[in-house]
Amino acid sequence: MGNKLENIGIMKELESIDLSQNHLSCEIPSSVSNLSFLNYLDLSHNDFSGRIPSSTRLHSFDAARYIGNPQLCGAPLLKRCTPPIGEPHNRILISKTKEESESSSFYMGVGVGFAVGFWGVCEGLFFNRTWRHAYFKFVNDKKD
Repeated sequence: MGNKLENIGIMKELESIDLSQNHLSCEIPSSVSNLSFLNYLDLSHNDFSGRIPSSTRLHSFDAARYIGNPQLCGAPLLKRCTPPIGEPHNRILISKTKEESESSSFYMGVGVGFAVGFWGVCEGLFFNRTWRHAYFKFVNDKKD
């Protein structure tokens, strides 16, 4: 049955799937996430295992549609998936930490650049009399 269920994503216009209480024992095929017209899904009370495929469509269904599958994990279920032994915890997590590191480096660079630029201008106004007079003359002219 696993091979036939894997091809379910071919039926692009499928709107409803009710496979509840069929004693199916396989992983939910990733091709299910290709079903863009899917409005109803019930996979409850089978023996599905593994992670629910990443898809906003599959995650939008109520967790009750997956109940009775003790080996099933991932959103929208509360049960978290654990990686196999020897494999990194989560490739998505690793890429997110890399993105977070890059974005924090960017913001730190922006902050340092602002501080250096701000104090460079302030220092120029404080120590250079001609800059200071020109700046205050400019501000005074704008006020008038």
